[in-house]
Amino acid sequence: MPQRKSQRLPVVLLIEDNPAQQVLTRRAFARGEVEVDMQIAADGEQAMRYLRSVQESEGVSCAKPDLILLDLNLPRIDGRTVLRETKGDPALNMIPVVVLTTSVADSDVRGCYEAGCNAYVTKPQDINEFALALRTLAAHWIDLVVLPTHEMGRQVQ
Repeated sequence: MPQRKSQRLPVVLLIEDNPAQQVLTRRAFARGEVEVDMQIAADGEQAMRYLRSVQESEGVSCAKPDLILLDLNLPRIDGRTVLRETKGDPALNMIPVVVLTTSVADSDVRGCYEAGCNAYVTKPQDINEFALALRTLAAHWIDLVVLPTHEMGRQVQ
């Protein structure tokens, strides 16, 4: 992995309702040797509450995610709505959102890109393949791409 610019662990918000997938994602990050501060939202409503807390508290109680990994099929508020609301909010729209799902439906892929997702990844079945995918995502979205800080995003409003 490239050397991180910051000493803090990158915050990854995993929005996933399946506990087995949550564990698998943690294991894949570990296997890919990517250290992250993973926050988990088990449904879309919880995810939006977390993201709104980041805005209101300026990171005091909830760390602003450096990356969002988003499943599409969620209870309460589905992932498509979370994506649209996140990308439609000037305080949140700079956070990279990677859709991480089992859906290969063309309508889902197209719809997510139209709504502003930064990448669409189908969940690999093999843990080593999944670890490599997460390592690649982290290298790109956390280590290489420079995004405006939360404070800079607020000035633009």
